[in-house]
Amino acid sequence: MAATPPRQPTAARQAEIVGTLLQLAAERSALEITTTDIARAMNLSQGALFRHFPTKEAIRLAVVDWIETSLMQRLDAAREQAATPVEALRGMFRAHVRFFMEYPGAPRFVFGELQHPSETPVKERVCRLMRHYRERLGGVLEQAAGRGLLRPGLDHDAAASLFLGAIQGLVIQSMVTGDPSRLETQAPALFELYLSGLEVRS
Repeated sequence: MAATPPRQPTAARQAEIVGTLLQLAAERSALEITTTDIARAMNLSQGALFRHFPTKEAIRLAVVDWIETSLMQRLDAAREQAATPVEALRGMFRAHVRFFMEYPGAPRFVFGELQHPSETPVKERVCRLMRHYRERLGGVLEQAAGRGLLRPGLDHDAAASLFLGAIQGLVIQSMVTGDPSRLETQAPALFELYLSGLEVRS
C-alpha cells in the first residue's frame, strides 16, 4: 500500500489556497468562485480546505492581505531605490504595472470587491489597502513638493487619485482586449503624461 503523503504545514497550504484563488480570478469574476472551485483546482476536498480557513470570507481576506503585502513590498523597494521623489513615482508606477502583469487575478479581485453593492469585511479590507497605498503616494508627493519639483498649490489627493486611475485604466483596457502586453507597452508613455500634468521641473 502506498504511503499517504504528509500534510503540508498550515502556512504553506494557506499560501497555496490564496494562490489558487488568484489564478482562478484571472479567468473569471472572483465573486463567482466557490470553495468547491478552489478545492477542485487543488485536488482537495472541501473539508481539507476548511481545515486551513474556516470560511470562504477568511480565504478572501487572506487574498487581500497577500495582495497588500506583496504589492507594498514592491512599491517600497522602488521608492527606496530611487534617487529622487519623481524617480520614486516612476518606479512605483512601473512596479505596480509589473505586479498586475504577473498576477492578473489581483486587479480582477480588487475591482470585483470595490464594485460589490453592499459593505462587506472583504470590501472594507480592500478599501483599507487603497488608503495605505494613497498614504504612500502622498508621502512621495510631499517629498517632491518639498524639493520644489511640483507645481505650487498642486492638489496631492487629486494627484494620487490620477496615479491610481491611470494604472486602473491600463488594467481595464488589457482586460477588455485580452492583451496583457498593453500594460507594459503603454505604461511608460502614460506615466510621462501623468508627470507632465504635475508640471515637474527638470
